[in-house]
Amino acid sequence: MTTDTSLQTRPLIGITGRRYRLELLGGDRRYGDRCADSYMSDFADRIDRAGGLPVHLSYDTDAEAICHWLCGVVITGGQDLHPACWGGDTSVVREVDPRADPTVHDAERDEYEIALVRAALARGIPVLGVCRGMQVLNVALGGTLVADLPPSSVQHLSAESAPTDGAADHVVTFEPGSIAAELLGEQVVTNSWHHQAVDRCGAGLVVTGRTGDGVVEAVELPGSPVLGVQWHPEWMVRADPTLRWIVEESAGRITTTATSTNARERQQSS
Repeated sequence: MTTDTSLQTRPLIGITGRRYRLELLGGDRRYGDRCADSYMSDFADRIDRAGGLPVHLSYDTDAEAICHWLCGVVITGGQDLHPACWGGDTSVVREVDPRADPTVHDAERDEYEIALVRAALARGIPVLGVCRGMQVLNVALGGTLVADLPPSSVQHLSAESAPTDGAADHVVTFEPGSIAAELLGEQVVTNSWHHQAVDRCGAGLVVTGRTGDGVVEAVELPGSPVLGVQWHPEWMVRADPTLRWIVEESAGRITTTATSTNARERQQSS
């Protein structure tokens, strides 16, 4: 059997999520201790509208194996990374089951997403890290985080409800010639819901966007289709070009992925 590459016109883009117990949904107690995987549907909706094929990735989806099929990866937002991942203060960790409280540290999610980033980078697959996802990208490359941002002239942990284009104080300025600048211009106002941030950049990463108080808002890996943003493009009211970017960059992987698939099928049938 040979794959019909004419049908593969939209890039397959993996989106990460989180896992929690069904009891949090208030359902039948007989299976309340079983788990469900949860994903922000706004990512799938906007990626679909941009021309991609969104696919949700559970922690059970082997990172190396799935990267043989994916054309792009989106690491999404959520709870803080466990400080053990980046050499932070582990005394702040609450010993609470992350399946019972999806706001606490989830070591299983951390391990999976870090492995996924590394596998994608090893295969040259485009990566977009969003909020927590940008921090995962940095930590996967050996970087560190600011554990808790001090008060400043810019409000980073906004009280606004999603979706929103953000408040006037949250202006991000980009480095000329960066991917972010090409997509968004010299400056842009964005939404913001975070209390941690990139501190020391991981191997190869460079800072390409900051707010006026110096907080890192965008990182890139020069020469590679890799972008991290600290805001939530899926919850901007206006169409955020970073989601279109991951689709367009991933589209270039379709031929490569189809060729690899055909080679595997020929090998299996021989």
